[in-house]
Amino acid sequence: MITVNNMSLQFAGRTLFKDVNLKFTPGNCYGVIGANGAGKSTFLKILSGELDSTTGEVAIPKNLRISVLKQDHYQYDDCQVLETVIRGNARLYEIMQEKDALYAKEDFTDEDGEKAAALEGEFAEMNGWEADSEAAQLLQGLGIGTELHYALMRDLQGGEKVKVLLAQALFGQPGILLLDEPTNHLDIDSIEWLEEFLFNFPGTVIVVSHDRHFLNTVCTHTVDIDFGQIRMFVGNYDFWYESSQMMQSLMKAQNKKREDQVKELQNFIQRFSANKSKAKQATSRRKLLDKLTLEEMPISSRKYPFVRFTPDREVGNEILTVEGLTKTVDGVKVLDNVSFRVNKDDKIAFIGENEIAQTTLFKILVGELEPDAGSFKWGVTTSQSYFPKDNTEFFEDCDLNLIDWLRQFSEDQTESYLRGFLGRMLFAGEDSLKPAKVLSGGEKVRCMLSRMMLAGSNVLLLDQPTNHLDLESITAVNDGLIEFKGNVLFTSHDHQFIQTIANRVIEITETGIIDRLGTYDEFLEFKKNNK
Repeated sequence: MITVNNMSLQFAGRTLFKDVNLKFTPGNCYGVIGANGAGKSTFLKILSGELDSTTGEVAIPKNLRISVLKQDHYQYDDCQVLETVIRGNARLYEIMQEKDALYAKEDFTDEDGEKAAALEGEFAEMNGWEADSEAAQLLQGLGIGTELHYALMRDLQGGEKVKVLLAQALFGQPGILLLDEPTNHLDIDSIEWLEEFLFNFPGTVIVVSHDRHFLNTVCTHTVDIDFGQIRMFVGNYDFWYESSQMMQSLMKAQNKKREDQVKELQNFIQRFSANKSKAKQATSRRKLLDKLTLEEMPISSRKYPFVRFTPDREVGNEILTVEGLTKTVDGVKVLDNVSFRVNKDDKIAFIGENEIAQTTLFKILVGELEPDAGSFKWGVTTSQSYFPKDNTEFFEDCDLNLIDWLRQFSEDQTESYLRGFLGRMLFAGEDSLKPAKVLSGGEKVRCMLSRMMLAGSNVLLLDQPTNHLDLESITAVNDGLIEFKGNVLFTSHDHQFIQTIANRVIEITETGIIDRLGTYDEFLEFKKNNK
């Protein structure tokens, strides 16, 4: 159990949260949510002991081991993969090192023998003899094959390193798991494996994530950081969201009722205060009015950008025909004779283990790459807008402020229009004058989405558009693509994003594609039944 008593944190001159009193108990999974900058990752650091709170305390039983998902992907570059996982249990790894050092001594003494015996006993109690097999099982569950188990971490790709560090956090049956964005860079199969692991985990799990489906699947409780407070609610993310929306509606209705009552009183006073026969009544009403104060609506830190894609013209019946596209990247064939046809109203999710294949396909379709073989043809009524996974070229070394940056892509060049548009995308006031090159990852994504909205295209190609976004922005993009009246071709790791947008799924495999009409869940069911 973790007990948080009267905790507060002041950071960079402002109070992130105060008077926090919470209990986290074994067998439960707590999803921590809040706007970007609300303090989600900071809260996890306080729980882990990495950061001290300004006031209050975090109480954790001494015999309970905390395991934290590491964020430094280069920390273990000189270690083998299997060793990196076992390092997740620091005491077990220390015992293994001490044992090896003792047995390597040439002058092995009786005292060394006694120490070795004690270490062997502790090693056995910690299931040390099962360490290699447990680490291997975790790695394989996350898609890291045995051929990589003895490779050096530095030789792994970024996504593979993330999986190894996740395996490290899960290793050795910790009592408490603190996971900050554990599904980042994970493929669909790995996410499903992790969901199953956490569902059966007997300890306490506290997780920060922007993946709504993941939060809904694994979480028993929602921990909301907002209004400078941290509050806990029973239920997963969807239950919290629907409840909070309902409460907001009720509060608005109550305030509207009070506003109507105030206006009625004011009108009465205005009409009858000069009337002697009504003067006494007017005075009593005025006293009642003085006592009646409207409760201020809470100003939430959550802000939803306005994301709407409006095509300038309706698309015709001929959208896109792809014939036999083949492409090799860095000596690896990522597209092999890929053929498909996009029909009117198609919203297609492209998935697959090799993300390079999806990105390569999109780059070919927008003319940034040439295929080695094959062809494609866009319909004459189509116009395309592309959201690249890597947007560096749009912002690197760019000295323009956001107004001038957006002006490059807008027919309406007036500052008032551009400021209004940026305001809807959460760049209000002075924020619109920030240099484009200093934007955060999420801010850059919102700018790229603005660029697409201004284009008025009837076909959208989006490569991982939810990366770097908070839950509120993801929801806004999600809703915008659902309402869009044209065609959408997109990639994503977000289960709910795919499920709610796509009416067709194409998986790119090593030997071609699997193309199915229907929702994402129906596609996964098809795959499961045809293994």
